[in-house]
Amino acid sequence: MTASLQSRALATLSRIFGYDQFRGQQQQVILTVAEGNNALVLMPTGGGKSVCYQIPSLLRDGVGIVVSPLIALMKDQVDTLRELGVKSAFLNSSLPITEQRAVEQALLNGQLDLLYVAPERLLTDGFLRLLSQVQIALFAIDEAHCVSQWGHDFRPEYQKLGILAERFPHIPRVALTATADERTRTDIIAVLQLANAPVFISSFDRPNI
Repeated sequence: MTASLQSRALATLSRIFGYDQFRGQQQQVILTVAEGNNALVLMPTGGGKSVCYQIPSLLRDGVGIVVSPLIALMKDQVDTLRELGVKSAFLNSSLPITEQRAVEQALLNGQLDLLYVAPERLLTDGFLRLLSQVQIALFAIDEAHCVSQWGHDFRPEYQKLGILAERFPHIPRVALTATADERTRTDIIAVLQLANAPVFISSFDRPNI
């Protein structure tokens, strides 16, 4: 299965993103998640973190749900993916209610490959009910260091994302961040319930961050 998956991953990388080989640990992460396993990924900004969940989302059945705290980044990612022909959307407070409903309907209709969502939206009862009605490829928790009270980007909502492991135990979860010291990594693993997940580190940790 891995050889076949590897060739499909490379074909997807080439067809959609225009590259003929993976960088660093990207391939290992992608195969890990595409096979249905959890992972924690530390990769520097500009190191290609997004491909580590975008490609597994395309290789697996269902929609990839990407949790992101950054509205501007969500829009940039979705605009880029749409230009590449990937069916993607985002849900956050910047959208008019009519557009939010349209995105939710597209989700229910199985018309999305990737959906970016703010943690506040994800945690609502209504959205969790919506997710229970669709096939999910994976959960990607971007900016995962936000779970840690030791970090300058702490977001209280991130500490509640353990609900994903409880509600959707068989859906792979990949947590991604550009930097996290050992204490922050410990928090990420505990909160997101990644105790047995491999940790991929391809950046230098800076203990003061």
